Amino acid sequence: MATATAKAPMAAGLALILAPILAGIAGQAHAQGFEAAYTIAAARIPVGSAALSGRVAPEDYAVSMSGRTGGLLRVLTSGGGNMTVAGTVSGGKLSPLRYTSKTTADDDTLAVTMTFKDGNVDELEATEPPAGEDRVALTAEHRRQVLDPLTALLVPAGAGGETVCRRTLPIFDGRRRYDLKLAFKRSEQVKAEVGYAGPAVICTVAFEPIAGHRRSSPLLTFLTDGRDVEMALAPIPGTAVLAPFRITATYMLGNVVMRATRFEATSTSASQPR
Repeated sequence: MATATAKAPMAAGLALILAPILAGIAGQAHAQGFEAAYTIAAARIPVGSAALSGRVAPEDYAVSMSGRTGGLLRVLTSGGGNMTVAGTVSGGKLSPLRYTSKTTADDDTLAVTMTFKDGNVDELEATEPPAGEDRVALTAEHRRQVLDPLTALLVPAGAGGETVCRRTLPIFDGRRRYDLKLAFKRSEQVKAEVGYAGPAVICTVAFEPIAGHRRSSPLLTFLTDGRDVEMALAPIPGTAVLAPFRITATYMLGNVVMRATRFEATSTSASQPR
């Protein structure tokens, strides 16, 4: 009872903070472009960067993301890549139609093209993994009722913080199937150097590998070894969608943090994924 009582004022306060924003963005019925730029740091030392851009309209969306890491994170993985996705919006739900990506981690390059139908992967072209790896086998079932990694980053606003975070994201990236389990933690004020300043919803994130991963992967061990991971979600101006503003993971060499330095609305013509 004490826990439930403590959570009640927290949830009520969050609802009061977010209500004007969510009401305003839900009432806008036009395509809205957005751009975000992130720095990635380990133990406060810059080790990479990322960029997210796209548009969200009442009936469809298109988003792209690119990034690169190295430095201290070479202990886990290093490389870079880009992703693009286009899909439909219905009832506040984003559903991918076509996803492409090309990523390099260490010496392994993965190129993926996927199309979706009714939430299932309909067609898939993906680079074969290196031979002899200790991978967990994939089956056709692992391609059913899934999201691509990029669509999973865009979370419908819902009715409030706890609703936003109370979800499991079933993700298939063309080679690996995993779940990201979100839970509400708190709310706080955030501010980018350029663009957004206002409330954010903080969710804890638990990574659950299901298939297609290497059992001996250092990155897998990092994500599943009792790691505390949290993601701050902020509203994309002019839409009913939230996107990552900050992602933090605890690490023995110092926390790994991806933080937005720019997070703002743009003209739709300038925000089309390329």
